[in-house]
Order: sequence, then C-alpha cells, then structure tokens
Amino acid sequence: MKIAHTSDWHIGKKLMGRDRGEEFKAVLAEIGKICRGNGVELLLVAGDVFDTYTPSAEAEEIFYTSVKEIARTCAVLIISGNHDDYIRLTAAGSIAEELNIYIIGNNLAPVTCKKRGTCYPVESAGGYIVFENEKGERVYINALPYPNEARFKEEKSDESFADKIKRWIDIGQQGNTDKKYPEIFLSHIFAAGGSASDSEREIDLGGARVVGLNLFPDCDYAALGHLHKRQKLGENIYYSGAIMRFTFDEAGSKKSINLFDITEKGIENFRQEEITQAKPLVRLQANSASDGAKLLGEYKNAYAELTLNLSAPLTPTELTLLKDNENLLSLKMAVQDNIGHDYGISNAEKSASQLFTDYYVSQYGEKPSDKLLGLFLSLTEEE
Repeated sequence: MKIAHTSDWHIGKKLMGRDRGEEFKAVLAEIGKICRGNGVELLLVAGDVFDTYTPSAEAEEIFYTSVKEIARTCAVLIISGNHDDYIRLTAAGSIAEELNIYIIGNNLAPVTCKKRGTCYPVESAGGYIVFENEKGERVYINALPYPNEARFKEEKSDESFADKIKRWIDIGQQGNTDKKYPEIFLSHIFAAGGSASDSEREIDLGGARVVGLNLFPDCDYAALGHLHKRQKLGENIYYSGAIMRFTFDEAGSKKSINLFDITEKGIENFRQEEITQAKPLVRLQANSASDGAKLLGEYKNAYAELTLNLSAPLTPTELTLLKDNENLLSLKMAVQDNIGHDYGISNAEKSASQLFTDYYVSQYGEKPSDKLLGLFLSLTEEE
C-alpha cells in the first residue's frame, strides 16, 4: 500500500502578525498534488491540524476545503495534536467519513468501516484502524493522539508517565497482537532524541513527558508529529516535520512529506517529496539602513528577519526606508556607543523558559531549579 505521512499543519498560524491564509491554501493544494502524482492510497496526518483550540472561520474553511480535495485522491486519517481541541476536531467526523476522511481524538472512538474509494477501513476499535486497498493489501494503524491525563479524562495518579504511555499504546495494539498485518504507529508525541525548533510549545517539562523509544510498539514505521524539523530517530521512527516554516530559526530548512510503500516485508521505496509552495524565511545582517534595504530588495519573495549592527540609532527616514519593504517581518538592532556598550533588542523571540529564567535570575540572583521551571511550563501547556 502506498502511504504518505505529514503533520503539524498549524492552519491559521501567523508569522510576526502576518496572515498566511493564501500560503496555507497553496501548500495544502501541493500536498494533494504530491499524493495524486505518487499514487498515494492513504495520507496520515500526525496532529496539530490547527494552531489553536478555537481556530478562525477562515482557518476552518481552509482545512475543510483542502482536506476534501485531498480525499478525492486517497483516504485521509487524522489524529489530534496538542494544539487541537479534539472534541471540536472530531465534531464533523460522521460527515467527514462519508468523504473517506477519518479523525481520531482522545476518546479513541472507532471509525465506521465501509467501502469508500479505493482504500477504506475494514476494521476499527479503540485506538486502531485497519485499511484495505483494491488489491486486498492491509495495513494496521495504532493511533495515539496527543496523550495526557486531562485529554483521556483520567485523574492524576502516582503512575509514571512512561507507564501511562505504555498503557495507552497497548490500547491501540489490541487488534494486532499476533502481527497479522504490517503496522504503523501514528502519534503526536515528543520522542526521546528529537530535535525541537523555536516554534514548538515547550511542553516536554524538562524531560518529564519525553517518550522513550523503548516504549514504541513493534511496528514497521512510526509516523510522528509534534516536532517541526523533519528527522529520523532509530531505524523506522520519523517526524515528517511541519509543512511550513513558522519561526526564523527554520530559515533555510526544507519542508516535505514522507512517502513510502508498506508491504508484508516492511517499508520500501521511502522518500521525501519537497514542499515548494511554503514561502522561504531568511535571516539577513547589515551595517546600515541602506545596505539593509538593498538586501531586502534581493529577497522580495521571502519573509525576512533583518539584524542591523549600528553605531547610532536609526533616524525616522532610515526606519521608513526599511519598513517600506513588505517582506520585512522582524527588525533587530544592536547599537554600540563610543564607550563600547551594546544596546540590543529584544525579548520578543525568547522562549517561555528563557523569559521565566531571565525574570527569576533578576529577582533571586540564580537560575530556577528544573522542577520549578517544569512547573511553570506545565501552566503554559495546551491541555
């Protein structure tokens, strides 16, 4: 069976306040085109469809229109991520299933098994789905949406997070204990050894919610979401990465979706198809406003972060010269006076943990403990 793996669409997310609706439309249309061009039978979306619990009407319209078009080519299976309200995401599930789109939230409700299109579910229970194609080939999907106690409506207990993860994974493993089918583990988690970028919410809580690779089920491929950099962990564990660049630390990075065939022998023909419709991000540096404006003119088709190294503050005329460039989203200035003092900007792009640590040091003269930092970050977590 021909499979595609994508994740972290974050529809509705803005970049420095800049709306990216048209860009989301173009990228999702390109994913549909990639699926058609490669004969994909099943598209897996590993969570974070939206950027917030309450997406705008425009973001929802982009999602419904785009995923409906993709489903004209192949079946689509979606799980909820930490940015998604799984109840809201699955609310249209019965209608979506008629279009061969299947959504699994933390209630782990089974999907309706019915022949729709050329690839469709033939077996489903809590946390898993078996898909079959026209050739009679089947694949087992162990689906674990973003896991925590609140989402699974469990009370806090002394059970370790590792034990909880193992128990939740075992729920999705119940239909393939005798390895009847080739298997994919589809989840939205922070796997041990993964590399994060600035755009992920800091929810690993100092490592407390990192999932060890030893806890993964015995599967042929792990299709993960949550980390925005595409990466491979172990032999068969993959983050497809986000479909767009959401922070400037991803400037120059490539965005893609994963494609592969899954057979009784395992994974074959693995490849990454690059997404070209995502607008590039660039980080630029200059020593004057005029040089900065010139650089911005050379990168009109990219969103730019410009850092100016100056000996004096910008004049209003120089500031206007720079801001006339529509592609300038972030302006940083480091001004060094004659005595050698640096006056820089800013806290705007610091992470939550960095801001908290800076504040704590300013108040108490030392860094916060890992336990205290973890407690602070838990208060910012999307439940």
